[in-house]
Amino acid sequence: MAWDGRWELIQGKAFNIAPAPSSNHQFIVGELFHSLRLYFENKECYVMVSPFDVFLSDNGDYDSINHVVQPDISVIGNNKQITRNGCNGAPALIIEVLSSSTALKDYNEKFNIYQQSGVKEYWIVDSANKIIHVHRRKDGYFSKRISFGSEDSLKSFLYDDLTIDLKEVFNM
Repeated sequence: MAWDGRWELIQGKAFNIAPAPSSNHQFIVGELFHSLRLYFENKECYVMVSPFDVFLSDNGDYDSINHVVQPDISVIGNNKQITRNGCNGAPALIIEVLSSSTALKDYNEKFNIYQQSGVKEYWIVDSANKIIHVHRRKDGYFSKRISFGSEDSLKSFLYDDLTIDLKEVFNM
């Protein structure tokens, strides 16, 4: 099936992705992508930026895909997951930068889907309040959350030596 425009499929329901994100949204995505790309430069991880399809299945069978999402940034630790059309299975790290049209979906539906599908770390970037909420998956759930503000250095749970100065990220 071919759809025009940008779409996501969540629990069998199609969502048309809102119009182009704001300049501030794109600046934040660009700064985070740049920091992550530098960090993973000589590591066996791939950093992908939206639009990039991530195919998630509730049972691991990719003949019956339940969810197709386009996170703002995905970090994929297994290159066998990457296909010509996107990524099969949960990336290790997913980042969503909130906008007014996606905030509820990112905090609710996507949070639950990412948790259920095995994403190990999920960052929710609240650009309006200049905060990043970092969620760590443990024992099947996002059981720990730490929030970092614009004056902080973000530290990843998953990648021990990954630190990002948020002054640069929220500098626009």
